Amino acid sequence: MPIRDQMEKGMEWLRSRFGAEKFLAYFQSFTNTYAPPDRLRELYDSALVHPDVIGLCIGTRPDCVPGPVLDLLESYRDRRYVLVEMGLESVRDQTLDSMNRGHTVEQFRDAVRRTRGRGLEVCAHIILGFPGEGRREAVQAAREFNLLQVEGVKVHLLHVLRDSPLERIHRRGALPLLERRKYVSLVVDFLERLRPDTVIHRLTGEAPPSRLIAPLWCLDKQGVLREIKMEMKRRGTWQGKQFQMA
Repeated sequence: MPIRDQMEKGMEWLRSRFGAEKFLAYFQSFTNTYAPPDRLRELYDSALVHPDVIGLCIGTRPDCVPGPVLDLLESYRDRRYVLVEMGLESVRDQTLDSMNRGHTVEQFRDAVRRTRGRGLEVCAHIILGFPGEGRREAVQAAREFNLLQVEGVKVHLLHVLRDSPLERIHRRGALPLLERRKYVSLVVDFLERLRPDTVIHRLTGEAPPSRLIAPLWCLDKQGVLREIKMEMKRRGTWQGKQFQMA
């Protein structure tokens, strides 16, 4: 479907549900900087030409933000809002390698510094629940984001999709997954140490039921969000309560 038609469909739904009047064009799925700058300009401009679109959100990867692409994104900055999303996902290179992420922690740091150096905002992603990772890694992720001064974060849980390599590992019983209560606890551990001025874009995620293998509890998104709020109240805590820059 052409970008303009995709946008009209989405905007119609958002107007009817939320009364929205202005919009950000969100290039979300896959790697939306993986093309020559001239082709990217065509795609981005096709979204920005709509009179109700006031900016761009570009989902990409830390190994796919070369200088010419950042030049292009920077060219929009003075007249439109621009946000670049990229995933760290794990603070351990060993985990990134085992999950075939294709980048290192240092490459993520470099990509964020170069992107923010252009005056562009960054929303960073982290996944909780990788095998062998727990509270220590959640806390370290918050510290990484604090040091890099990212403007926003999205928190996801590790989940298994149909027809993925993780499904084969899960079927063998070799992939332990977080229980709901443990995930909630890790999210709060993360939030307590995150800069208080960082915008939270997401605290959990879900997949289409037709594609999700496990854990099935992630389909109850509102229930998970309620439990996170309850855990924060139980601890008497808030975002940034234990924030330290060092």
